[in-house]
Amino acid sequence: MAEHESLEFGKADFVLLDNVSLEEFMANLKLRFEKGRIYTYIGEVVVSVNPYRAMNIYGRDTIEQYKGRELYERPPHLFAIADAAYKAMKRRNKDTCIVISGESGAGKTEASKYIMQYIAAITNPSQRAEVERVKNMLLKSNCVLEAFGNAKTNRNDNSSRFGKYMDINFDFKGDPIGGHINNYLLEKSRVIFQQEGELQRCFKCIFQLMKGAPDAQLRSLHIQRDPTAYTYIKVGGQIKSSINDSADFKAVTDAMKVIGFTTEEIQTVYKILATILHLGNLKFGSDGDVTLIENSKLVSILGDLLSTKDENVEKALLYRTVATGRDVIDKQHTHQEASYGRDALAKAIYERLFCWIVGRINDIIEVKNYDVRVHGKNTVIGVLDIYGFEIFQNNSFEQFCINYCNEKLQQLFIQLVLKQEQEEYQREGIPWKHIDYFNNQIIVDLVEQQHKGIFAVLDEACMNVGKVTDEMFLQALNGKLVKHAHYTSRKLSPTDKNLEFDRDFRIRHYAGDVAYSVVGFIDKNKDTLFQDFKRLLYNSSNPVLKAMWPEGKLRITEVTKRPLTAATLFKNSMISLVENLASKEPYYVRCIKPNEVKSPLLFEHERCKHQVEYLGLLENVRVRRAGFANRQIYPRFLQRYKMISEFTWPNHDLPSDKEAVKRLLQSCGFEHDVAYGKTKVFIRTPRTIFSLEEQRAEMVKRIVLFLQKVWRGTLARMHYRRMRAALIIIRAYRRYKVKSYIRDVNRRFKNVRGMKDHGKHVKWPTPPKVLRKFEEALRNIYNRWWAWTLIKDLSPEQLVQIRAKVATLECLKGQRADLGLQRAWEGNYLVSKKDSPGTASSFTLISSDLQRKDKFMRVLFSCNVRKINRFNKAEDRALLITDRHLYKMDPVKQYKPMKSIPLYNVTGVSISPGKDQLVVFHTKDNRDLIVCLQGMVPAGDSRIGELVGTLLSHFKSEKRKLQVNIVSPIHCSMNGRKCTVVVETKINQSQPDFTKSRSGYILSVPGN
Repeated sequence: MAEHESLEFGKADFVLLDNVSLEEFMANLKLRFEKGRIYTYIGEVVVSVNPYRAMNIYGRDTIEQYKGRELYERPPHLFAIADAAYKAMKRRNKDTCIVISGESGAGKTEASKYIMQYIAAITNPSQRAEVERVKNMLLKSNCVLEAFGNAKTNRNDNSSRFGKYMDINFDFKGDPIGGHINNYLLEKSRVIFQQEGELQRCFKCIFQLMKGAPDAQLRSLHIQRDPTAYTYIKVGGQIKSSINDSADFKAVTDAMKVIGFTTEEIQTVYKILATILHLGNLKFGSDGDVTLIENSKLVSILGDLLSTKDENVEKALLYRTVATGRDVIDKQHTHQEASYGRDALAKAIYERLFCWIVGRINDIIEVKNYDVRVHGKNTVIGVLDIYGFEIFQNNSFEQFCINYCNEKLQQLFIQLVLKQEQEEYQREGIPWKHIDYFNNQIIVDLVEQQHKGIFAVLDEACMNVGKVTDEMFLQALNGKLVKHAHYTSRKLSPTDKNLEFDRDFRIRHYAGDVAYSVVGFIDKNKDTLFQDFKRLLYNSSNPVLKAMWPEGKLRITEVTKRPLTAATLFKNSMISLVENLASKEPYYVRCIKPNEVKSPLLFEHERCKHQVEYLGLLENVRVRRAGFANRQIYPRFLQRYKMISEFTWPNHDLPSDKEAVKRLLQSCGFEHDVAYGKTKVFIRTPRTIFSLEEQRAEMVKRIVLFLQKVWRGTLARMHYRRMRAALIIIRAYRRYKVKSYIRDVNRRFKNVRGMKDHGKHVKWPTPPKVLRKFEEALRNIYNRWWAWTLIKDLSPEQLVQIRAKVATLECLKGQRADLGLQRAWEGNYLVSKKDSPGTASSFTLISSDLQRKDKFMRVLFSCNVRKINRFNKAEDRALLITDRHLYKMDPVKQYKPMKSIPLYNVTGVSISPGKDQLVVFHTKDNRDLIVCLQGMVPAGDSRIGELVGTLLSHFKSEKRKLQVNIVSPIHCSMNGRKCTVVVETKINQSQPDFTKSRSGYILSVPGN
């Protein structure tokens, strides 16, 4: 019984339906799908509905919820079935298998990946490196096999076009130590043909190569990125797809490297894919009776890719070597034979490549050096992900084989479910009664029976001498199966216009009626590949390619046994697979496709009903319900329901758990609806389960409330005692730490007045957490005292200079290299005879006049500058900044004032981060002043830091803000027009100078 799911989500197990009918089954399935519950049980079978959207139910948290739990303890999930298989394997030392079935697009491949992901997540808790390597390779093998074995179809973007059965080997501790993969019936005809009008593509790896490979690699393979340029894939190349082939190419290449493929092997794989594409573009023509290759350039490309001579390639394509007794002759192909040989070669190369990849993976992941006597018995979990039942518009040989495979698996499913039920009843000593069910053995015999089955008739037709056609095969079928209830054709049913004469036959499968076209049956069954091609590929100088074709070493005169037909090989592999599965303890995942349009919201009733019928799910429910709907081992049952009865809560004192369960059920009045086995209790009707669950839910509420009350009281008392003890300890400790800190500070700073640096070298002790703010305040007090000791003896003029330097340091530290902090700042440099030896007296007179006129208190800064005038010309001027105005003066005219700007009109200054002396004064009226300080003595002096610091200090004293920008280039406004000033270094420049540019001005400064 699945826990933690209310009835609003429907019944979590179909066995618990009130009435076992198709209508109730479908209603429950639809309700759970619409509520986002995609998994439902039928006993120990998981029914999975493809959600067509990403669901957050596969993460690490979910894995932990299912690890080691019984099936009925958690809501239905794939992880539950994977854990059940793993526990059976580990606890009972039994080989198990998980069979995933359903039609194409129902989610089988994704289900197998999630099962592998779960097994990888719960194993190897000790993180052994070798086990992690094996797990990683097993997971990566999925990625590689999907690329080479899956394709987009009209039903599914990631349809498996081959069957896969993977055995995972575990050591005695339950850790994976290796594995083995079997593949079945690759749909190789997809290499050369995809049905037009349907959303079908060739195998994914080809499109990944074309979209994701680097340009250099494509050039080496002579491949274009346009799929429509290649005959074999142009139909699929026109289909728009959401698949990211480019990202998948990288993922597949990386996965192959992780698994252990060498660089040469990977390159050979892509050469083979390129060979197939070029083969499709080969065109044959005729010159009289002679068959020719029209585009002969492709022959040299094929020779290069296959590492063989061009003439050998051309000969293999146009001629067939035939042995007549002792003579060997070259028989030229007709146009039709050449085309057939080309297509057969493309299909055979791809199939051989795929089988080689599977074999290569097996070589790497197989269990090596395992000694049962030393390491203990190794056990196996098998995962079967095989193509689902298929009905296309045109069903051919591949669909016939696929549907035969599903018939075999359905037969096995019903037999094993019945067998498991019967064995469990016998094991527990419960009487067993016979159950009627649909047995599809008649359909299996129709296909595989010796001498009479369809495969036998097909093989017989292929062995006949002379030209045998598909129509002749159909006639033979009509003769052999004329009275078979599950077979018909147009000849046998003349009024059935859905079948074509001499082309179609229909089989009544367990999944529904399917019409097959016999066109191609003979060729696909013979699977003929001329020996010339095998010798050609065997004689390649590429060792990887050569190893794929060992039969090519046979000479033409050597007699070889007739190879088995494709049908016989497939039938044998299916019989072997079924025997393998029957030897293991099986677990099932039955996948259902809810709609054809891949919508996460649409539940197509008729489509789902059809799948439920052909999967035999209702029969599965009936088999499970025929005797007892639910069964649980006594300890588990008691653990779940013991709170219902006073005789079993909290613990019973009866002789055994079985007796306790009997007493519990008797007290509830259910003794007539149950049977007692040796280790399990069997409950007949779902109503009993629901009643037990309701009583349990009611009691659990009361128990939880009681436990919460007791526990909360206990926690509160424990918390109070801990808090009280902690508070006492904290207070005592805090007092101790505070006193220790104060004593330490007092000791370290005791003689600080007598120290040369007034204690600046003294290291402060680390304060306790509670005194951190106190320490900050103490440090501030000390720093203020230390600063006071330094400046207490300075004159007012020195203090002004100190404040300006501090302002410069705060603003420009890390922004400019030379701030001029090491020298004395004179400020009024134009009265200095160093800067202006001949004009200092003139400037002094002018500045005195201005002081009387404008009533300023002091001169902040003066210097010679180079500026830009309103005509965009550069000229020499002098700059005088007082506490009230900024003056521009003409040094040529005895420092005659040219213009004054009130200092309150200045909003900011901009300087560059370089060593230049560029300054831009920004004003409120957007008439910025652009100057470059010059005439400094010594010549390399920088006065930018002094100018900025003096202005900042003055503005701060007047409680005004001055914006300082350190940027390059500098953006400003000249006469209301926006412009940019850029600083450039020139080698031969003697003095800084301005020039006009398109966006503003350039200040050229000396570079040496």
